[in-house]
Amino acid sequence: MIMDNQGISIEGASCPIPLSHNEQIVMGHGSGGKMTHDLIRNIFLLAFGHSTPFPGDDGAIIRLPEAQHSDYRIVISTDSHVVTPLFFPGGDIGRLAVCGTVNDVSMMGAKPLYMTAGFILEEGLEISTLIKIVNSMQSAAEEAGIQIIAGDTKVVQKGKADGIYINTTGVGIRSYAHEIGGACAQPGDKLILSGSIGDHGMAVLSARGELGFASEITSDVAPLNHLVESMLIASSEIHVLRDPTRGGLATTLNEIAMQSEVSITINEESIPVHPAVQSVSEMLGFDPLYIANEGKLLAIVSPTDADQVLNAMHYDIYGTGAVIIGEVEKRGTGRVLLRTTIGTHRVIGMLSGEMLPRIC
Repeated sequence: MIMDNQGISIEGASCPIPLSHNEQIVMGHGSGGKMTHDLIRNIFLLAFGHSTPFPGDDGAIIRLPEAQHSDYRIVISTDSHVVTPLFFPGGDIGRLAVCGTVNDVSMMGAKPLYMTAGFILEEGLEISTLIKIVNSMQSAAEEAGIQIIAGDTKVVQKGKADGIYINTTGVGIRSYAHEIGGACAQPGDKLILSGSIGDHGMAVLSARGELGFASEITSDVAPLNHLVESMLIASSEIHVLRDPTRGGLATTLNEIAMQSEVSITINEESIPVHPAVQSVSEMLGFDPLYIANEGKLLAIVSPTDADQVLNAMHYDIYGTGAVIIGEVEKRGTGRVLLRTTIGTHRVIGMLSGEMLPRIC
């Protein structure tokens, strides 16, 4: 069973504050940051943890008894998609649902093949809107080369949903012989980021009209499975793959550092940020390191293969902006450091409260 495909850091994490039965769910519990981690650790993993084989990664690897001696494994991931507005520059909830699912399966080193989709529709949703969303899903599925093979539909009363919620499950096959996961980072490994950060979160905020001015920012939502396939062909020394969605790059790095029990250092000057995203972030007080992405990946690779993986990424449309942003330094700390442009270091923690801007 997969508890959360944003990655839940289990080993080496700081002890969470126990949740009281008198507490209530707040928006911060859905941020993908520390509150989400504590919620899942204290509630879901206590109940279902015995059946969660790989807590902390983007999916689960299923080893069927009758295929124990085969190199192939089934990979399954699940996700739920909610966003306001339903359409935003560069995408919509339908494309988001397909790409997010494809990417989570891909981050396990697998080839995504099939997907299911469950729709919760709000009374009053226009049929024309639903048709646009469904067509967008099919277009994204065709781009990724997967099939949507099953689904379900429910309708709730007006005012009980944000138009439409989509739940998905992705299924893929993994033939990659080496382990890929958040616990596999090793000292000396290089960190490769596939492109600029913060585009999706800012595009959604812009679509809400909350910036107060026009913006050229477009969401990066995209299927990354073909990019990952090229990377795996280029190297057998890719140790970690992760897409930094909710909680942004900073939260993803903290998850990996705790899972692998390593220290990670990233270079501020190496992290690509679109000038428009940087400008808006500075005006509104946001840190791009914590803003959501939906079409970027982070790869942690052996230093001997980092350049060839980087070169392979540059040949893919979704990897042309890939750069090396840092390295894994030592074991036992679970800490992420940012080397600033003036040469100092500061600790980069996990997102601690509500995600801003709120994009789901």
